[in-house]
Amino acid sequence: MKHGTWKTYAFWVVFTEAVGALAGLLTREGTKLYADSIIKPPLSPPALVFPVVWTILYALMGVSAARVALTGAGADRSKGLRLYLIQLAFNFFWSIIFFNLQEFGFAFLWLVVLWALILMTAFTFRRVDRTAALLQIPYLVWVLFAGYLNFGVWLLNR
Repeated sequence: MKHGTWKTYAFWVVFTEAVGALAGLLTREGTKLYADSIIKPPLSPPALVFPVVWTILYALMGVSAARVALTGAGADRSKGLRLYLIQLAFNFFWSIIFFNLQEFGFAFLWLVVLWALILMTAFTFRRVDRTAALLQIPYLVWVLFAGYLNFGVWLLNR
C-alpha cells in the first residue's frame, strides 16, 4: 500500500463513521422514546442490531469512497464524491427527522430520496471503480429494508 493510500482509507472510513456516530449521539433520546412507545412492524430487528449493522455499513461506505478518491481526477470521480457527501447528509438528517421529530411520513419520503441518491452514487462510482460501486449494495439493501420499517411505523402510528 502506498504511503498516502492508508491515510485516504482512514480519512473516509473515520469521517463516515463519525457522521453516523454524531447522528446516533444526537438521536439518543428520540431512539429511547421510539423503542419504548412506538408500534413497530413485523420483522423489526431488536435495537441492538442497528448500531452493529450501521457500523459495518459505514465502514463499507468509507472504503467505497476512499477507492473512488484514490482514482485519478475526473468528472465522474468528482460527481461520485459529491453524491456520496450529499447522500451521507441525507442519511444523517433522516435519523433526526425519524427519531427526534417523529415525522414518520416525511421521514419515509426523505428515505426514498436517500435511496435514489445511494443508487445514483453507486452508478457514478461504477464508472470510476467497480468494487466501490459493489460496496454500496449492502447499504442500498439496508436502506430499502429501513424504508419498509419506516413505512410500517408510519402506518401503525398515525
